[in-house]
Amino acid sequence: MKKLSVLFAAVMMFMSFGVAKAQKIATVDVAAILNMMPEKIKADEQLKAFSTAKQAELEKLATAFQADVQKYQQEGAKLTAQQREAKEAELGKTQQNLQQMSQTAQKDLLDRQDAAYAPIEKRLNDAITRAAKANGWDFIFDSATNGLIYKAGPDATAAVKKELGI
Repeated sequence: MKKLSVLFAAVMMFMSFGVAKAQKIATVDVAAILNMMPEKIKADEQLKAFSTAKQAELEKLATAFQADVQKYQQEGAKLTAQQREAKEAELGKTQQNLQQMSQTAQKDLLDRQDAAYAPIEKRLNDAITRAAKANGWDFIFDSATNGLIYKAGPDATAAVKKELGI
């Protein structure tokens, strides 16, 4: 009976050793890597140029609208009631068009951002996967997120950069 107990204890110890295998965890600074990727830098520049162009266009139209409003305020007293109603309706329509153009520009910018960043994020995720497999990491956490409570594992940032060639 004693031999059976010893054998049972040995088997349980052996099994628990396999179950208790330490999981390898690493962290990576995703934002830092993204900001170093040439294609992300290029995409940021293109998106900034697009945004600046749209903003300049909207500002030009808004300035013209403001000039029309000021002109109406100065000359409104000289107009008949019917002319004033027509001018106010025209100004209201112009204001609505400006707001719609602004919303459209914002949506266009977001669509362009999504289209530009999707392949960049895929490339980064693929590199993280390759680095994790190459180094035997079971989990990799983004070190910049607030969800990370404990950070003592190896840092995967260098390995991911190596996979990306940066």
